[in-house]
Amino acid sequence: MPKVAILMGSKSDLSVVKPAIAVLKSFGVETEVRVISAHRTPEEAHEFSLNAVKNGIEVLICAAGKAAHLGGVIAANTTLPVIGLPVKTDMMGGLDSLLSIVQMPSGIPVATVGVNAGENAGLLALQILGIKYPSIQSLLVEYKKKMRDKINSDDVSLQQELD
Repeated sequence: MPKVAILMGSKSDLSVVKPAIAVLKSFGVETEVRVISAHRTPEEAHEFSLNAVKNGIEVLICAAGKAAHLGGVIAANTTLPVIGLPVKTDMMGGLDSLLSIVQMPSGIPVATVGVNAGENAGLLALQILGIKYPSIQSLLVEYKKKMRDKINSDDVSLQQELD
């Protein structure tokens, strides 16, 4: 069974992470969700990233706010794909988090989704897993078809309403 780890710099990030957990579970993907801080628990972050492959993890999602170094710290110690999930803050509305995650140094890539975009982080993890797992790829095709059908239905409804 495919497995994605979701790390949060703080438990207060859980509301941002819940949509990622939900979409991953809806596709039958096992999730391991942890609170690990790049700054307050650096040893745990180091240990987790070094052992991720051995523990069956295939993709990591790292949610963090403010300095938001968690994704970069994890990416520095693994070859697994890391997805950064910037968390909205009171100070700069999440721009601080977004810039901290997206501006990784050369050699330490972290894919980045929008601020508080937990669902997209989960979907990106699924697309990565879909390369290896044809069943996930098939479910993603169906997922996108349902989105398309919904928008087409909304358009028909709008056109009728405007006539």
